[in-house]
Amino acid sequence: MIRLTRLNNQLLTVNSDLIKFVEESPDTLITLVTGEKIVVRESVEEVLARLIEFRRSVLRGLPFAWDSSSSHNLHRDRSEHDKSEPEK
Repeated sequence: MIRLTRLNNQLLTVNSDLIKFVEESPDTLITLVTGEKIVVRESVEEVLARLIEFRRSVLRGLPFAWDSSSSHNLHRDRSEHDKSEPEK
């Protein structure tokens, strides 16, 4: 969730998972996946910076760092494990 400001200075919290587009026309226009459009005071760059910071904070809460090679190891280990099991 990110905190933004409507043009009338009213604070707004947006579920960042629902953001589809962020455009500048000249105001910053956020289009949600629902089709709803929200105009905010923050620049496109500021919206993106808040979005990135929120996602980073979520990922920092993970108990381990994701390693792209680990998924390959899991498949390899699983294949080896499947081979060692007797067929029924």
